[in-house]
Amino acid sequence: MAVIPVAIAGAPYEVRIEAGVLARAGEHCRPFIRKNHVLVITDHNVAAKWRQTATESFASVGIRSEWLVLPAGESTKSWDHLAQVIDWLLDQEVERKDKIIALGGGVIGDLTGFAASIVKRGCGFIQIPTTLLAQVDSSVGGKTAINTRAGKNLVGAFHQPALVLADPLALNTLPLRDVRAGYAEVVKYGLIDNAAFFEWCEANGAKLLAGDQAAREYAIAHSVAAKARIVAADEKETAGVRALLNLGHTFGHALEAETGFSERLLHGEGVALGMVLAARFSARQGLMTGQDAERVAAHIGTVGLPASLPALALNCDGRRLADHMLHDKKMDAGTLPFLLMRGIGQTFLATDTDLNEIAAFLDEELART
Repeated sequence: MAVIPVAIAGAPYEVRIEAGVLARAGEHCRPFIRKNHVLVITDHNVAAKWRQTATESFASVGIRSEWLVLPAGESTKSWDHLAQVIDWLLDQEVERKDKIIALGGGVIGDLTGFAASIVKRGCGFIQIPTTLLAQVDSSVGGKTAINTRAGKNLVGAFHQPALVLADPLALNTLPLRDVRAGYAEVVKYGLIDNAAFFEWCEANGAKLLAGDQAAREYAIAHSVAAKARIVAADEKETAGVRALLNLGHTFGHALEAETGFSERLLHGEGVALGMVLAARFSARQGLMTGQDAERVAAHIGTVGLPASLPALALNCDGRRLADHMLHDKKMDAGTLPFLLMRGIGQTFLATDTDLNEIAAFLDEELART
């Protein structure tokens, strides 16, 4: 088992990564659960695959599990479902020292974590992520949120979990598209500040997507360790360090908004294309070579992720996409910082990017053949 500490001041916890750990969730969670029952929140897809396993695991250590099963998909990160979760938790007489279980992908983790942060002025929760994206990114670091009409993740809170259990075997039940979407967040850790890891991705990404267990475990452990280091240095994104984790997200969130936060473009797919756009815009600005930018695009495209805007068949122009960015939660005094690159593994926060230039660049990308 890989055990990675997340050294948050006042709220440290561990991420435990091992094949089969979900089947032993009860054993790992038992020290955190004070009662003989636990509240579990999941979605229909995850429940169909893992409810029985988790129920039996908790029962094996004398814990009865009560379940709330929600619809799957990004649309579940909503006001209505947040209210449903909170009402259910209160009906179940949740207490502030309880640990609620979030069993699922990023949607369930974000929604459950946010509900836990506000019900009874803050309850504990445990993340058991079942997607690659959640295992390498969203389950670690304490960002929780829901989406609104104005944009993605605009209402939320920083609320750290008490424990994260990541089981690579859970990925074997996922459609390849979902694994690919999560892989985008793996590549991100190479592009941020570790060119050697990006090279590892180029050499091993296809194996990981094909189901190679060793490659998956290595990628998860490396990604979690990288994120833990960054989050420990800047938990609430006030020092500019944690902002590096948003590489590709400003472009990606705009694309998600334009496609209605739907299955048409998964979050990880938006991030993948967003990283390509960040690299190409960086090259356009003379910050990195065009050769490096196209190297990023080539790897993203080779593994089956979107690497060009025309592939999305959007009915909009660059200005419309740029306007979506005005709702980005990173806006500061009317200025939107962008994550750009001076090279592979050399991401930095640019605070002087002109949205008019972004709009013009996006028009060029939309016309790319």
